[in-house]
Amino acid sequence: MNPIDLSLYLVLDPDQCGGLDGMVQSALTAAQHGATVVQLRAPQWKKRQWLAAAVALKAALAPTGAKLIINDHVDIALAVDADGVHVGQSDLPVAAVRRLLGPDKIVGLSTSNAAQLAAVPLELIDYIGVGPVYPTGTKADASPVIGAADFAAMMAAKACPAVAIGGIALGRAAPLIRAGADGVAVVSAICGQPDVAKATLALLNEIKEARA
Repeated sequence: MNPIDLSLYLVLDPDQCGGLDGMVQSALTAAQHGATVVQLRAPQWKKRQWLAAAVALKAALAPTGAKLIINDHVDIALAVDADGVHVGQSDLPVAAVRRLLGPDKIVGLSTSNAAQLAAVPLELIDYIGVGPVYPTGTKADASPVIGAADFAAMMAAKACPAVAIGGIALGRAAPLIRAGADGVAVVSAICGQPDVAKATLALLNEIKEARA
């Protein structure tokens, strides 16, 4: 299992960030202020846009130590030597992703219920995303909301690092960390915020206080 600090996991949204330049600047600012992972996710984009964004993000994040994860597109991850790939239940199977990436890259898998959690191929993945915990407007094809009680049950049953995702805003991270999440993934809590640095630091502070 490849180590990854999931504490504050930023999932980029090109619409909320204001396009490519806004995505890169938001990612850089967030990483400079403590975000540990940045995922490139732009489902409406063409491949060349994905590649341009991945190249720019790779260069911007290199000095920060934040991991660059590509959503779904293994070819883009390979093209820019990203840190890893995150896939959903209907994307390329984890076994194929691992075979293409090799043993040293990070592979994450989305889960949204107890059955999916029980079926996670632990020998092939490095972390799971669990959600949506709360209602979210940033993913049109999101699975049904899990809710706090079922999320806590999934955390009690998990056998690998897990990051919570879905509708997580300031004030909603602490209960998830206390329930056993290794980190929280956010979109609009950072993307599109008037002060990305301030938003990032506020979330990190909430996470640290919950862990204490």
